Amino acid sequence: MSFIAERLGRIKPSPTIAVTTKAQELKAAGRDVIGLGAGEPDFDTPLNIQEAAIAAIRGGQTRYTAVDGTPLLKQAIVAKFKRENNLTYAPNQISVGTGGKQVLYNALIATLNPGDEVIIPAPYWVSYPDIVVLGDGTPVPVQCSQNNGFKLRPEDLEAAITPKTKWVLLNSPSNPTGAVYTYAELRALADVLLRYPDVWVLTDDMYEHLLFDGLKFATIAEVEPKLYGRTLTLNGVSKAYCMTGWRIGYAGGPTELIKAMAVIQSQSTSNPSSVSQAAAVEALNGPQDFIPRNSAVFQQRRDLVVDMLNKAPGLFCPRPEGAFYVYPSCAGTLGKRTPQGKVIENDTDFVGYLLEAEGVAVVQGVAFGLEPYFRISYATSTETLKEACARIQKACAALK
Repeated sequence: MSFIAERLGRIKPSPTIAVTTKAQELKAAGRDVIGLGAGEPDFDTPLNIQEAAIAAIRGGQTRYTAVDGTPLLKQAIVAKFKRENNLTYAPNQISVGTGGKQVLYNALIATLNPGDEVIIPAPYWVSYPDIVVLGDGTPVPVQCSQNNGFKLRPEDLEAAITPKTKWVLLNSPSNPTGAVYTYAELRALADVLLRYPDVWVLTDDMYEHLLFDGLKFATIAEVEPKLYGRTLTLNGVSKAYCMTGWRIGYAGGPTELIKAMAVIQSQSTSNPSSVSQAAAVEALNGPQDFIPRNSAVFQQRRDLVVDMLNKAPGLFCPRPEGAFYVYPSCAGTLGKRTPQGKVIENDTDFVGYLLEAEGVAVVQGVAFGLEPYFRISYATSTETLKEACARIQKACAALK
């Protein structure tokens, strides 16, 4: 009889973290490896945010705080939601956790009963289904094809809803595809959800500020105020403010849900880092002018990567509208042989071949629920991306 809990057998470690770890191990062993697996900006945390953290340390803000966020940070989040999303929350409707992942985890663990279903558009962030499973829920992936921009259509949402559906999970801009739901597309999904008053919505807006080509961001509780009372709007400082390691995520939602999430957090991690919270206050309240500058750099990198990958034999790379990922199809490489004679049968084979042949680490599409694709994070220097894409072109050209 195993000492390890049975529930652990139902989930797997994060594939994106696994790819990054493998790349780091190969580098440490002397291999020339370019890791394009990690989803974090390569820009430093802005100086004013760093200084706010140092001031907090020197000012003695190094003790426990309220379990789910300091009053100052909650006020900053309330102001952000009002200013940028036209959403009105009170401080007791705000939850702050150790990264967006914890906030998501708290919400699902606090609400799911055995057999409850969670609709997850695929491709999805790798953690969504596993967290649902940890909460004894049932993930219901809905395939969102490349032809539909990797986005959930109203008719597909309607077809997936059953009497057991508890949540629908939306993520825009999307990890892994960079797909962005327009106001009109969210409006069409909202029209379906209005017909199902028992279905809740969790919208992961972590990449809100990374939008390209003049697109405007929208979130579903803003688009349809009638959904406000059953929507959890999740966000964080990781991506827009280049603060992945500071671990601050937050959400706004109904008071009853926020209270339940605080109970979970009180018995797991308790409060997020006091110093990180002080830094997040400065991030949300301070200058925002660097965000569009960073976004413009990401847009240039997107264009470079898309153009180079589309010159690689057997690949097709759609042009995403946000975030800092591309999700190219490797369907054109399937059935081909590597110089060593191995047949590429799926995207896992293709990703393994890239790492072995050219030292480029990317994440296979099967991890995100839609094959045969792979995810590249272009949150790294332009020179590194040029070299990585040239290696991918070379690897593809060597397939016969």
